[in-house]
Amino acid sequence: MPFFICPSCGSRETGGERTAGFSTRPKGCSKCGFGFVFELLDDYYPAPNAAFFVCDQKGRILDAGKGSFELTGLHDEDVIGRALGEALALQWRDTGDGGAGSDTNGDGFTDPIETSLEWGVRSLGKRVALNVGKPTVAEAVADVFPAYDDDGGLLIIFTPEG
Repeated sequence: MPFFICPSCGSRETGGERTAGFSTRPKGCSKCGFGFVFELLDDYYPAPNAAFFVCDQKGRILDAGKGSFELTGLHDEDVIGRALGEALALQWRDTGDGGAGSDTNGDGFTDPIETSLEWGVRSLGKRVALNVGKPTVAEAVADVFPAYDDDGGLLIIFTPEG
C-alpha cells in the first residue's frame, strides 16, 4: 500500500486511510487539513528538522511547509510565486547524477529539479547550499519528488547538514 506525506505538517498515512468512508475521492491531510499530499513510492522518513516546499510544474513555489522558515528564515510571502532556485539561491554541490535529465548550462551538470519536472522521476540525496541572506550559507541534502497527477509539480524536502 502506498504511503503519502503532507508537506504542511509532515504527517504520513497510507493509501487506504485517504479514501476511508463513503467517498472514493482522496482527501487532503487528515491531521492538519492541508489540501493535498504527495505519494511516496518507497518508505521515506524525513528528518524532524526537514524543510518542505511545494512547487508547480514550472518550479515556482506554491507553499512553504513544515520547517521552511527554520531553515531559510524566509516567510511564505517572501517565497510563494518565485522560482525555487531563485528564491533560495540554490547552489547544487553534486556535479551530476548520471541519470536522465538536461544539461542546462553546458558544463555536464544536471539540475535535480529540472530532471524531476522533465522526466517525472525522484532525485534523492542531492547536496545543495541555500543562500537566503543569513550570515552563513545553509548546507542541506535535497530530496525531490514529482507529483504523480495531471497537474504536475514537485515536493522538495531539504534536510539540513550538520
